[in-house]
Amino acid sequence: QVHLVESGGGSVQAGGSLRLSCSVQGLSFYTMAWFRQAPGKEREGVATRALDGITEYADSVKGRFTISLDNGKNTLYLQMNSLKPEDSAMYYCAGAVERISPIRRLTRSEYRYWGQGTQVTVSS
Repeated sequence: QVHLVESGGGSVQAGGSLRLSCSVQGLSFYTMAWFRQAPGKEREGVATRALDGITEYADSVKGRFTISLDNGKNTLYLQMNSLKPEDSAMYYCAGAVERISPIRRLTRSEYRYWGQGTQVTVSS
């Protein structure tokens, strides 16, 4: 079975930092990403990293978030700095076995495998 398990969410004040982790079991992915979904909003792509080394970020998080992948631990990370209240959401990791075109790596429909999510709440 394939499992993606996120951890590291929590509540922080604006300006603070969190590091999310996504542990992958049962399958190796070529393309992985972090998405987030706030209440009443669509799930949006935040950051992506693939085995070709290409990373992409949503404009709203560029310069504040960093995605990384530890292949040895089969774990995806999202370092989030300078957090803002608008970053509050449920954060999900997602994986795809195939190489997704870089221009589509922040598109929700490109990913088949998803974790259950971890909540991030940023207070002002």
